[in-house]
Amino acid sequence: MRLTRAIVCPPARTFSAGIPESGLGPPDLPLALGQHEAYCRTLERLGLGLVRLAADPEFPDSTFVEDAAIVAAGGAILTRPGAASRAGEVAALEAALRPWFPQPARIEPPGTVDGGDVCEAEGHVFIGISRRTNAEGAAQLAAWLGRRGLTSSSIDIRGFGGLLHLKTGLSWLGGRRLLAAGEFAGHGALDGWEIVRVPAGEDYAANCIGVNGALLVADGFPATSAVLTGLGYEVLPVAMSEFRKMDGGLSCLSVRW
Repeated sequence: MRLTRAIVCPPARTFSAGIPESGLGPPDLPLALGQHEAYCRTLERLGLGLVRLAADPEFPDSTFVEDAAIVAAGGAILTRPGAASRAGEVAALEAALRPWFPQPARIEPPGTVDGGDVCEAEGHVFIGISRRTNAEGAAQLAAWLGRRGLTSSSIDIRGFGGLLHLKTGLSWLGGRRLLAAGEFAGHGALDGWEIVRVPAGEDYAANCIGVNGALLVADGFPATSAVLTGLGYEVLPVAMSEFRKMDGGLSCLSVRW
């Protein structure tokens, strides 16, 4: 399916006040802004029209728009982020989506869902149960997906070391092929799928995104890029160092449809 739109939001001046667990130190805001703009230009070169939200200093994590809304099967659902400090981010995503999705669904309390825990793959959606997405939120999302003709399954990642979200360690590469890092690579929930393992020491590169025939991969992970290139993908490295410091990846920076 060809993508035509994406919502993006640059990091705000308060970006470093977010809630990271990476231990990589504070981000360099000017560098982060440059990396974000390069990311946006890459999406535009690949044919996406961008809806650019204004940076919002009230919400330091708001550049990670993926967590506040999900678009799938021609519909949109507003999430209920698992971190209380991020609850207010949903309003901006709702306003941005309404021209295309006038009546978006929404996750209701006590459910919580972060979009980073949702990986759509070939008509099926993997939903991560994490510290940010709870079982009630996953059930609500699964019911909504089912009404739209998509199947889904849940994977409890709370015991996986170093994973904030499902897509921290899992990405769809197209067809029946998934890119997986660490404990995901041999997980029973992925039986029946072709698994491409992320090379040792490059787990961060597991979060990649396919856009109109190209595969965006975090820069600085040559072994992963080599594996994907060898499989015939057009790999486009994208600098992500400052977003990595804040536990963000390539998929986090846009809502695409």
